[in-house]
Amino acid sequence: MPEFRALSAATGEPVGPAFPVHGPAEVDAACAAAAEAFAAYRATGREERAAFLETIAEEILAIGDLLIEAAMRESGLPRARLEGERGRTVGQLRMFAGVVRAGAWQQLRIDPALPDRQPLPRPDLRLRMIPVGPVAVFGASNFPLAFSTAGGDTASALAAGCPVVVKGHPAHPETGALVAGAIARAVAACGLPEGVFRHLTGPSNELGAALVQDPRIAAVGFTGSRAGGLALVRLAQARSVPIPVYAEMSSINPVLLLPEALKARGAALGAAFAGSLTMGAGQFCTNPGLVLAIAGEGLDAFMTAAAEAISAAAAQTMLTNGICKAYAGGVATLAGLPGVERVASGLTGEAGQGQAALFRTSAQAFLAEAAMGHEVFGASSLVVVCNDEAELAAVIGALEGQLTATLQMDSSDEALAARLLPLLEMKAGRILANGWPTGVEVCHAMVHGGPFPATSDPRTTSVGSLAIDRFLRPVSYQNISAGLLPPELRDEARGDGAPRLIDGTLTL
Repeated sequence: MPEFRALSAATGEPVGPAFPVHGPAEVDAACAAAAEAFAAYRATGREERAAFLETIAEEILAIGDLLIEAAMRESGLPRARLEGERGRTVGQLRMFAGVVRAGAWQQLRIDPALPDRQPLPRPDLRLRMIPVGPVAVFGASNFPLAFSTAGGDTASALAAGCPVVVKGHPAHPETGALVAGAIARAVAACGLPEGVFRHLTGPSNELGAALVQDPRIAAVGFTGSRAGGLALVRLAQARSVPIPVYAEMSSINPVLLLPEALKARGAALGAAFAGSLTMGAGQFCTNPGLVLAIAGEGLDAFMTAAAEAISAAAAQTMLTNGICKAYAGGVATLAGLPGVERVASGLTGEAGQGQAALFRTSAQAFLAEAAMGHEVFGASSLVVVCNDEAELAAVIGALEGQLTATLQMDSSDEALAARLLPLLEMKAGRILANGWPTGVEVCHAMVHGGPFPATSDPRTTSVGSLAIDRFLRPVSYQNISAGLLPPELRDEARGDGAPRLIDGTLTL
């Protein structure tokens, strides 16, 4: 079997051990094992499944420093960032363990029979959510832990009762293999079928295509580029039995600088913005790649401070040489668009390092050129200067779907914010005030999703407890005898702790 190795993010040279290049035979074996394991895994109880997720978390922690060092070599990310990401990975698994135990994800509903109802009686109807089947998960380049082998897609699919087949990202195969080993040990420790989790490696797009096209795969989780996500969507829809692809793809995360906030703290906002933009070489899906503001003295102070901070920003190693080249190309394209002015550039660096960039344009130029609204993955941002509120609203209306939209505002901006909020709701999955979009909290109220092209399905999120809903589907049981009903839908199940909607009334 052919093999491949990771390439150092810093040097482009091969690093770490060699890994097999899996092909159609390995995809077939992994999917067959997942399909065989599905019946037993979906039948696990809430406590058993929750304990499994917690065991995965403990096994990941048990790898220790070996995991962090491998991720550092392969991604170029610093130790502190990766240690934090490991904590987030473990935290996601533990959060979903709590979600599974609580049972609300089942969405239990009971409408008792009404035999005397006129003009027609009502049958006994009961509903629950069940897992969709084996799920394919694609590891992400920019989060080698939290959005990859044991990341949010894997955690939420396993929580739903779905076996998972992961296509590890080829940029960090050793990191992925170490985490995959931890999950395999958890599978064995919990006495689950081996097919509950499988890990595939290889650098080719054909491997991912074969996985999505396998008829035993029931859904797909993906974080990556728009081109990659749309390619998977097309493959999934062309199957004889189409399946959903939950792809998180592209976002420039507009930041709106409202007038009174700019007047009060324009310079401070400029410096803070530059810090958010250049964090992690700008390789976050919530990077602030667009700034919208109305012209004025406060905006001038913002631009001056932002330009100074970005001009002093050191070049940073990007995740791969390919990503670095794509970033440089995106910056060059943006700089060449009519009406775009380069305001500042960061310090130059070595090969494989990205140089920060800040641009400025007018609302009229932005509205005339759709390419200005396309994502440049890295530490690049465009400031759009509007003449008035009407132009600001027009620019918002022209935006593509986004993961986030941010309002920098003071209390005296609230009237304007209230008028803009309905526009932003139609464009973004998360709206925040007086913060920066980088940083996604893992919790129950988080939405990491949004209208296309931020995601392929705006009804869902890839972060937070609602992520489990992507891998569940409803089944209704009509006039099914008590002995045949799933235990959680039987009348005597009222004491099992899961909430139930009985004849329209929530019962805890």
